[in-house]
Amino acid sequence: MPTLRPSSSPSSVSSPLRRAAGGGQRGLSASSSSSVSVPYGERDSDHTSQGDSDSLSADEGSDFEASLRRSVKKRAAKRPLRTTPVAKHPKKGSRMVRGHGQKDSELPASDLFDAVKAAKSDMQSLVDEWLDSYKQDQDAGFLELVNFFIRSCGCKGNVTPEMFKKMSNSEIIRHLTEQFNEDSGDYPLTAPGPSWKKFQGSFCEFVKTLVYQCQYSLLYDGFPMDNLISLLTGLSDSQVRAFRHTSTLAAMKLMTSLVRVALQLSLHKDNNQRQFEAERNKGPGQRAPERLESLLEKRKELQEHQEEIEGMMNALFRGVFVHRYRDVLPEIRAICIEEIGSWMQSYSTSFLTDSYLKYIGWTLHDKHREVRLKCLKALKGLYSSRDLTARLELFTSRFKDRMVSMVMDREYDVAVEAVKLLTLILKNMEGVLTDADCEGIYPVVYASNRALASAAGEFLYWKLFYSECETRTVGGRQRRRSPRAQRTFFHLLLSFFVESELHNHAAYLVDSLWDCAGSQLKDWESLTSLLLEKDQSACRVIAGGGDLSPPNLGDVQESTLIEILVSSVRQASEGHPPVGRITGRKGLTPKERKIQADDKVKLTEHLIPLLPQLLAKFSADAEKVAPLLQLLNYFDLNIYCTRRLEKHLELFLQQLQEVVVKHAEPAVLEAGAHALYLLCNPEFTFFGRVDFARSQLVDLLTDRFQQELEELLQSSFLDEDEVYSLAATLKRLSAFYNAHDLSRWELYEPCYQLLQKAVDTGEVPHQVILPALTLVYFSILWTLTHLSGSDASQKQLLNLKGRMVAFCELCQSCLSDVDSDIQEQAFVLLSDLLLIFSPQMIVGGRDFLRPLVFFPEATLQSELASFLMDHVFIQPGELGSGHSQEDHLQIEQLHQRRRLLAGFCKLLLYGVLEMDAASDVFKHYNKFYNDYGDIIKETLTRARQIDRSHCSRILLLSLKQLYTELLQEQGPQGLSELPAFSEMRDLARRFALSFGPQQLQNRDLVVTLHKEGIKFSLSELPPAGSSGQPPNLAFLELLSEFSPRLFHQDKQLLRSYLEKCLQRVSQSPDGPWGPVTTYCHSLSPVENTAEASSQSYPRSKKRRTEGPSRRQKGDASSSQEESLQLNSIPPSPTLTSTAVKRGQPLRGLEEVEEEGSSEPELTQG
Repeated sequence: MPTLRPSSSPSSVSSPLRRAAGGGQRGLSASSSSSVSVPYGERDSDHTSQGDSDSLSADEGSDFEASLRRSVKKRAAKRPLRTTPVAKHPKKGSRMVRGHGQKDSELPASDLFDAVKAAKSDMQSLVDEWLDSYKQDQDAGFLELVNFFIRSCGCKGNVTPEMFKKMSNSEIIRHLTEQFNEDSGDYPLTAPGPSWKKFQGSFCEFVKTLVYQCQYSLLYDGFPMDNLISLLTGLSDSQVRAFRHTSTLAAMKLMTSLVRVALQLSLHKDNNQRQFEAERNKGPGQRAPERLESLLEKRKELQEHQEEIEGMMNALFRGVFVHRYRDVLPEIRAICIEEIGSWMQSYSTSFLTDSYLKYIGWTLHDKHREVRLKCLKALKGLYSSRDLTARLELFTSRFKDRMVSMVMDREYDVAVEAVKLLTLILKNMEGVLTDADCEGIYPVVYASNRALASAAGEFLYWKLFYSECETRTVGGRQRRRSPRAQRTFFHLLLSFFVESELHNHAAYLVDSLWDCAGSQLKDWESLTSLLLEKDQSACRVIAGGGDLSPPNLGDVQESTLIEILVSSVRQASEGHPPVGRITGRKGLTPKERKIQADDKVKLTEHLIPLLPQLLAKFSADAEKVAPLLQLLNYFDLNIYCTRRLEKHLELFLQQLQEVVVKHAEPAVLEAGAHALYLLCNPEFTFFGRVDFARSQLVDLLTDRFQQELEELLQSSFLDEDEVYSLAATLKRLSAFYNAHDLSRWELYEPCYQLLQKAVDTGEVPHQVILPALTLVYFSILWTLTHLSGSDASQKQLLNLKGRMVAFCELCQSCLSDVDSDIQEQAFVLLSDLLLIFSPQMIVGGRDFLRPLVFFPEATLQSELASFLMDHVFIQPGELGSGHSQEDHLQIEQLHQRRRLLAGFCKLLLYGVLEMDAASDVFKHYNKFYNDYGDIIKETLTRARQIDRSHCSRILLLSLKQLYTELLQEQGPQGLSELPAFSEMRDLARRFALSFGPQQLQNRDLVVTLHKEGIKFSLSELPPAGSSGQPPNLAFLELLSEFSPRLFHQDKQLLRSYLEKCLQRVSQSPDGPWGPVTTYCHSLSPVENTAEASSQSYPRSKKRRTEGPSRRQKGDASSSQEESLQLNSIPPSPTLTSTAVKRGQPLRGLEEVEEEGSSEPELTQG
């Protein structure tokens, strides 16, 4: 590598900064035969000491090696400046140019910095003005540039002319380090505020413009650039984070600008060579010797310039990048990786080699998100070009596994970029990704994060669908996809969804493919033609051609294709992803809303005529007909009127009635009832037809119900078919009663009569009782809806309350039924009714409904609590892998139990039940934390908001109940040693934590809790004359868990209160009892109370300087998941500094990452 040689001009000789090229960083004084990069088999061991420059000198494999192996000529002392025109006068709004006669002691060090920070003047004018001042006085001009970079680091100190003349580079940096104020921790690149946020962009623009304006003049003058590089290299090796961060950014941006200059020089050289060859190949009479001589001189000049630029780039790369790409600060590592990626893209002939690619490959394992993100973005820029991918084969083979594994990165944005990178590899490098690699990406299409799932959907599309369904362009226009291509697309989609067995919901797959294959998924014509296809042969020949189409659909494929149809219709109509998929967007743009409205009209016009046909074909299959009925949710129903499609409405209503009469599955009935509800809008012109069809259907069902009910009441025995028919009819009526007001059919009386017989005789099958309960429940709610107006009479209100009370008595009787389904259904309906008819119903100016308010009796409250203990707080079986039928059943049962508990807790919070009943819930908080912890915690929080004092008494009551139960089971001997007692202590600790940090607000509550606990522990005394301890004394150990919530003064008072209470009890001659000792110890002043931690031990602000060591320990072990390290990872750098090592260490120094193993090798073969 060429040695950076200063100019021999008088002004440059006196500058001590030029000597720092060899003193500040040994890597800058390598021999001329060295190169930029280290091959994969070498280690950048220069981080461990400053004597490692020899190892760097031995590196081989650089792109500049051929040119740098030649001896580099020494630069001329002062080249004639080929200057670009510069402004003779300062432009408006720019800083004033310093005059030549200005005194050295009056340097306006902040002028340049303030101008860049303000970013109000043109950057080119700013640089031109600095060039003018530099030409007038080189030392003063360069000193102003030096101080600009020092100010940009946030350092208040300046480099004075005296320092500039007498001190070495390392001494100057040490002096600046001593003046640096690190108390705030902020510096321009990290400072908050809008002006500082723009500073980084202005700073980078200044460096870029500086090189651009100097590329024909000062860039090849040895003094300014060499010394600037030396300064930045020394600062980048400082232990002060601000120096290191800012100088690294400046050096890397400087390198990027030099790369662009080197690229232009390379182009000029190629052009010069072509001109020279063309001139030399001319005939003797046409050849111009002067022209050849001029071209030779030009080529020589370009060669010298290129060698000088390459020398600067080598100095920056070896002096800054090689050290800082492994810096402990992730922002610095990210800067290095981002810039090397830009070098590879802009000057690929020199930088796109394995010697440089290795740095990105190694950094893919970085533990910080931003650095990994920069690596992936840099690689995306390289893999997006087919011309560059041919030179990435070795890199890809070495780091492909790591890139594939990053799809599962715990940071979503990193995983998204990893999938996009692999998609580019899939497009531009055939055969690189194996089937095993792709199989690791396929499941990501079902990820909850939409950006990640969408990226995986694009990968899936290019892998499976693009080659088969590609649309070619004809005459510059995209040709319409053929029906065969569309059929192939849907068959491939079905095969992937069914055969992969990754997920059960096609809506997530459709959403993942929506951005890249939305036009295919919105081809509802092809979807419906596939579903309505009548030919059941294995394959058929398409008319007009000899190609064979894919085989017809099987039963599973038909069900899946219907789900895909419904999902695509929903996505087009609503414009948002399915439930559970996270997206950062808040709404649709006007353009997207326009597309959504157009798609809704198109799908409605296409599907309205075909929906009756689809229902007719699949009416016998409940799994297929239920989602088809959901299609009506996404239609623009006004089109039935505006397009005169009433005949298709009639056909739909006929098919709907057939489906309802034919099926009894809840999903089908709910979908049918909701579809009819959507059509029963009085604003529609066809409302009369739909209302008539609804009346016909309900008449049919009620007539059948009355007939079957009469048979049941008259007969003591019904066969299975009769029971099934009656239960199915009740299910149909119940589903429609939920969505439609069926009050005029008067179903309450016959259903109540049926339930009364079930309670009295027990002869009614449970299949009939369940829908009958629901029917009566809906009847009461619809009646309440009618009476919600203020014109309801007292008689109507009392009649409704009578029905409600009678139904509650039936449900209370059903709580003791032998069938658990009936018990749970009765509990749910009873909980809802008690909540609806609670005192809350008169809130909001509805005092006229006061006669309907109902308060449950104590017996009913007791039965509800007993039901909760028997059906909710039970230990379920252990769950397996989650894939078996038993595991799914247990999960469903858990959801049902959570629903029951939530209903009971709502009754507590709304004052329907006595709040003391909450103790039956709270005492299971710890034992069932995994299943119901969130519900119980929310209930506890709401109860405390209602009445803090009462809530604390309930917590104590819960502990008393548990203690009493254990005491009755085990006896007082050895009670505190039982596992159940340890569980109680954990529960008490959790209760204590629920009080939160508001110690002063809870002071009286905690003291009262302790006093009540002490009373309970001594409530039962041992027999007279006995020295045994009271049976409840062990309760003091539970009480000790609340002691950290006490103030010191309150602890003393409680100790005195305990001593007074103990005076009534005969003490043991052997000494104090164990529970008393434990409790007294918890009240001692040495205990770590909340008061002590918040008041007695204030934390010094200076202690933050100890943070890096703690952070380093955490960082070293925190990220095994996100960066699966290879067996060989480059070692972490030891920060060396230009500051004197024997001086007092600075506050906030960065810790050194632990040494890794040798760097990975990337070799052929």
